Formats: sequence, C-alpha cells, structure tokens
Amino acid sequence: MALFTASINSGSNGNCYYISNGQDAVLIDAGLSCRETEIRMKKMGLAINKVRGIFITHEHTDHIKGAQLLSSRYKIPVYLNHKTHYNSHLKFKPELYRRIEHGEVIDINGISITGFNKLHDAIDPFSFVVTYNAITVGVFTDIGAVCDNLTHYMRQCHAAYLEANYDADMLENGRYPQHLKDRIRGGLGHLSNKEALDFFLAHKPAHMTHLFLSHLSRDNNNPELALQLFRQHAGDVQVHVASRYHHSDVYHISTEATTPKKVEQGVLW
Repeated sequence: MALFTASINSGSNGNCYYISNGQDAVLIDAGLSCRETEIRMKKMGLAINKVRGIFITHEHTDHIKGAQLLSSRYKIPVYLNHKTHYNSHLKFKPELYRRIEHGEVIDINGISITGFNKLHDAIDPFSFVVTYNAITVGVFTDIGAVCDNLTHYMRQCHAAYLEANYDADMLENGRYPQHLKDRIRGGLGHLSNKEALDFFLAHKPAHMTHLFLSHLSRDNNNPELALQLFRQHAGDVQVHVASRYHHSDVYHISTEATTPKKVEQGVLW
C-alpha cells in the first residue's frame, strides 16, 4: 500500500500540498486561488472530487487564499483550530467547518491526519502528518525553529515536505530591510538551508525515501544551491525542490524498494 503526494505550489506566493491513497485525498493548505488550484490539479491528473478535507496550518494569506471558495464550490470540509479560524476571517458553511486541536487524530476513510503545534509567527500554527497503512507523509513548512514536536513527527515520516527557506549569506547580503531579516531568522520565521539540513541529518528515519525542499524564498535562496547542499548528504533519500513557480510530479511513497519514484501524469488520483 502507498500514498501519492504532490506539491501544487510551495512558496510565499501560495502553498498547497496533495496527499492521497488513490481513492481519497486531502489538501494541506489552500494558498493559491481556487481557479489556479483547479487549473493545476487538472494538469496534474488530480481529481478535486476526491479531496475529502482541507487542513489549514495557519492564517497567513499564502496558506488560505483559496480555502473558502474551494470548500464552498466542492463541499469540502475545512479543518483548522479555533484561533486560526478567528484570525483568518474566513467564513465557511457551518456544515463544512471542522475545529481541531493539537495532537488530535482525524480519520478520513482510513487516512489519519494529525496536527501539532510549531514555532512560527502566527496565532496558533500547526504542521501536519498524514498516515495510511503505516506510510506517513509530513508537511513541515513555515518553521521558525526546530522543536520537540517537529522532531517527534519527522521520525515517523517516509516522505516530508521540509522548509528550506533561505541561504544565510544571501539573506544577510540581500535587499531586505533589517527588521524583515530579523523576523525571518529570529526563531519564529523560517528555517535556513543549513538549519533544515542539520535537522534532516539528525532526525531522518532509516525508512525515509523522499524529501521535498519547500517554501524556498524567491530572493534569498536558489533551488540548485539547496539541492546541491542536501543531495551530497542525503544518501538513498530522493531530494527534490517543491517549486514556487509550478506544480511537482506526483510521487508514489511506499515501503517497497522497487516502487517508482514518480507517477506518470494523466491519471486521476
């Protein structure tokens, strides 16, 4: 058994991650417009009518932009904690709003989704892990610093979307004003390439097969730089960048060593 996963987009211009068991699917965040999400999913061969839930990590616009309309148009329940819901100012139909708590396990037709607190400058930010038949995919973006929760759930993952937001030298020497530089690297902003790599090497489990570098800064990072840094240390783990400009391939995450690394598009997962 396996999970299928793809990045619909990853970056400050919009975040949305797809995870499916082939029959049912969930989205982690919906930060693109509804229209752009529809266009990309169609190109990827992903069926919106298989999405059974949208899970919101926090209230920043690049994580919620399309959530309200997607939920209303396709009657998809949206899962988020009370503080995030309040601060997002989103209005969902009562029957489509699902309030969740830290550590709560949500079951959707055998797919288990667990949200947990993380360090970020939002009101009550969560990250999520998704598990089906002992296969786990984590979505760990918008991380200000590594915490015990992040370490605990990373060790469960067969695949993970891990933030590698900035290169420290590029940020320091770049055009951002000092207050924004301090916010990004101040412990409640984002992880640098080096911080993400150190975390990955210290806590990746032996069964991990895929790592997707995520939420890369347009101005303070370079995909080739991040890939080179990680791939020279990753061993058998397949490392890819989740782009801020286009969707990814659909990847097949399994315990079987012979599993293909990616799935050909055109099939409605």
